[in-house]
Amino acid sequence: MKIKFQSAVIPIIIANIVVFVLQLVLGTGFTESFMLISKEVFMRPWILVTSMFLHANINHLLFNMYALFIFGPLIEQRIGKKRFLFIYFLSGIVAALISTFFYHSALGASGAIMGILGVTIMLLPDLQVLLFFFIPMSMRTAGVIFALIDIFGIFVPSGVANIAHLVGLSLGIIYGYYLLKQKKAFKKRFERKVHTNSIEMGKDDINDYLRHGKL
Repeated sequence: MKIKFQSAVIPIIIANIVVFVLQLVLGTGFTESFMLISKEVFMRPWILVTSMFLHANINHLLFNMYALFIFGPLIEQRIGKKRFLFIYFLSGIVAALISTFFYHSALGASGAIMGILGVTIMLLPDLQVLLFFFIPMSMRTAGVIFALIDIFGIFVPSGVANIAHLVGLSLGIIYGYYLLKQKKAFKKRFERKVHTNSIEMGKDDINDYLRHGKL
């Protein structure tokens, strides 16, 4: 029986969990074969992607998957599966690529997830969240704190790829800004139709709404 997932988030979470189990079962040899190693990235470019599904420990996995489970569906519902996958993998891959200039090795989905958080900040800035699970604040404020923590981490290294986080977050914010501009342009076109008494939506109008108007 073929299982069809309506959401892209659940398969990504399942893939991360399965890979982590393989890491535990097969040991460090498996992890080292697929993690991001800076000096090998041009010989094995696929590690830019495979490293996104590896995690250092259970806490690393749980924290990333919890963030993806909370914010992923919110954004996917608004921008659609294709655009969600686009920004998720773009953020992860670019964050990994930039990391090669600053870190010997890296692994984890944090760059990709920070990209999703960046889009969330732009599309849902007033969304109320609990920072560190108990401090209520808007997504906009939380984003500023996330960025400051990572900037501080650059100067006080702790084994976290803070630069990758900032790259992912920046890409998400830029893409979120782009989507908002597209929505604004759609609204202007729709308003012109209203003013000209031409509000009947054809196939192209409906597709345009699905791409931009429903964000």
